[in-house]
Amino acid sequence: MKAAQDRLVRHLAIAVALKLVVLTALWWAFVRDDRVGVDADRAAAHMGSPVDATPLPSVPSGAQP
Repeated sequence: MKAAQDRLVRHLAIAVALKLVVLTALWWAFVRDDRVGVDADRAAAHMGSPVDATPLPSVPSGAQP
């Protein structure tokens, strides 16, 4: 029984290692160089809220000059 269990563990370890190698190779070949550009307008459109075009004040509203 011990030999069969060791054989199963070895086969599963080999299968997992091969899958990791294949996934890494696919990522390296197809995904590695892709970048996603995100700006405020596209993110707001995706979230369903409008973008406020007014910038935030640089000083608090109650500050004295």
